[in-house]
Amino acid sequence: MRMATRNLALMAVLLVTAAPASAQSVKSGIEAWQRADYAAAVGIWRPLAEAGDADAAFNLGQAYRLGRGVPVNLAAAQIWFERAARKGHVDAQTSLGLLLFDTGNRVGGLRWLKAAAEQGEPRALLIYGTALFNGDGVVRDPVVAYAYVSRAAAQGLAPAKTTLAEMDQILPVEQRKKGVALALAKAAPPKAEPPKSEKPAPAKSAAKAAATPKPPAKAAASAPAKAATASAKALAKTAAAPAAAGAWRVQLGAFSKRASAEALFKRLAGSGALAGWQPFLVAAGAITRLQAGPFESRAAAAAACAALSAKGQPCFPVAAK
Repeated sequence: MRMATRNLALMAVLLVTAAPASAQSVKSGIEAWQRADYAAAVGIWRPLAEAGDADAAFNLGQAYRLGRGVPVNLAAAQIWFERAARKGHVDAQTSLGLLLFDTGNRVGGLRWLKAAAEQGEPRALLIYGTALFNGDGVVRDPVVAYAYVSRAAAQGLAPAKTTLAEMDQILPVEQRKKGVALALAKAAPPKAEPPKSEKPAPAKSAAKAAATPKPPAKAAASAPAKAATASAKALAKTAAAPAAAGAWRVQLGAFSKRASAEALFKRLAGSGALAGWQPFLVAAGAITRLQAGPFESRAAAAAACAALSAKGQPCFPVAAK
C-alpha cells in the first residue's frame, strides 16, 4: 500500500511540474528564435503545433514562410497558418489571407482577411476595407469600407491613415458619417442581453416602414447630371493630354493586388479615357495605388479628374513624390 501511495504521489509531482513546462514551451521557442537559434525554435514548436497549439502552429507557419530553421515552403506555411486560423488565431488569419492573395487565391484570401478584420486586426481591416471600397473581388460597399479603414487608422496604422484621407476626398459626408457610426458600433463591446421577460416588444409599424425603401428622386437628379456632363465635356478639352513632365498626378484607386491596378489602367486606357497618360503604380505597404499623369499643375489634374468622374471613374489629384 505504501509503495502504491508513493507511486501516486510521484505521478502527481510529475504532472504538476510537467504542465508549466508545456505551457512555457511556446515562449521557449520564441526565446530561441530571438537568439537566432531558428532550428531549436522549430523543434520546440513542431510537437506543440501537431498537438493543436494555435500559437505554435502560427509560429511554425512563419518559420516556413521565412525559411528560418526550415527551407522556405509556402505550402507548409499555408497548412500551419490554416490550422491556427481555424482556431480563431487572428494573426494566423491575417497571414493566411495575405499568403493566399500573393499566390493568386483571392477568394480564399479575402475570406480569411474578413475573418481577421471582424476581430479588429488593423492590416486586415485596411486591406479588406480597400477591397470593399474598390469592389476588388467583393461587392463594392463604400460605407463599410470607410468603417473598416477608420478602425485601422484609429489603431495607428500609417497606411490606413493615408487611405482614410484619400477616402475623405472622394466620399460624400453622409457616407462618411454612416461609416464612422458603423465603425464605432463594431468597435464597441457587445451589450449584455436582457432577460427574456424584460425584452421590449418590437415596434412593428416602425420596422415595416424601415423595410420599405423610398423610390429614388430621378427628376431631381437629372438636372445636376446634365450640368456635370456638360462641364466634363468642356474640361476634357484641356485635360485630355497631360504634360510631358509635371509634379501632379491623378489617383484612380488603391488595390490589394498590383494586377488589379494594372487591369484598371488597361481598361480605362482601352476606352480612350486615358489617351496619352502614363501609369504610376505606387506601393504603400500591402496596397498598390494606381496614379496617372503627369500634370503640370493641380488645376490640370483636378480638371482631368472632373472629366473622369463624370464618366463614373472616381479619382482625385495628388502631388507626385
